[in-house]
Amino acid sequence: MTQNEAKIFLSAQRGKTELSWFRSLHSFKFGSFQDPNKEHIGKLRVFNDNTLAAGCGMKMQVEKPTEVLILPLVGGIEFKNSVGYHDFLEAGKLQIFSAEAEMEYEVLNPYESELINYLEIWIEKENSVSLSTISVDIDIEKRNELLPIFSSVQQNAFGYFGKYDGREEGVVQVKNARNYLYVFVIEGAFEVDNKLMEARDGLAIWDAEEIEFEALSNDAMLLIFEIPA
Repeated sequence: MTQNEAKIFLSAQRGKTELSWFRSLHSFKFGSFQDPNKEHIGKLRVFNDNTLAAGCGMKMQVEKPTEVLILPLVGGIEFKNSVGYHDFLEAGKLQIFSAEAEMEYEVLNPYESELINYLEIWIEKENSVSLSTISVDIDIEKRNELLPIFSSVQQNAFGYFGKYDGREEGVVQVKNARNYLYVFVIEGAFEVDNKLMEARDGLAIWDAEEIEFEALSNDAMLLIFEIPA
């Protein structure tokens, strides 16, 4: 495998915002977590791993034009935004909200007693966006193949999901060599670009034409984003 210039974001070193009913683990600087070693990667500004208690909701506001991605991992969520959109998302369904500056959205836990866990991802856009909210179905049972889940040609940003059996390998071809890649392991373990990654670790890579990876456990899942600088 070829090794590229990279930086790892270990799960155990993430920042944390915690209330009695909500916990958010931050891969990058966010809110009161301002570790200078955890700068965002290009236009990928937020990568939060959130857990929300039963019957509770969390409202957020973006400061700039942003693609907001919400991906449930455990349980289902209700999603609302300031343009009147309302949907219920189960695991395997990705919500993409193209938001203008100052717009709000809310994630709610509809259950009576169960916690929910979801990823909250912000990709900043250079200019105003065309307002839209769409849901993308991800085939979480399909194995050993990277599935496109997000594409913004104007923004030159792309996202992929993969679920792999142990010892299965994959390759990501970078569409624009000036872009960053950000790899996030949801479950299991991978070797990515000669680096060991375990659950909820992240890895930023730049100046790469392609990266290779290998699953080290069964049912291992990862996300890969190609993001402009």
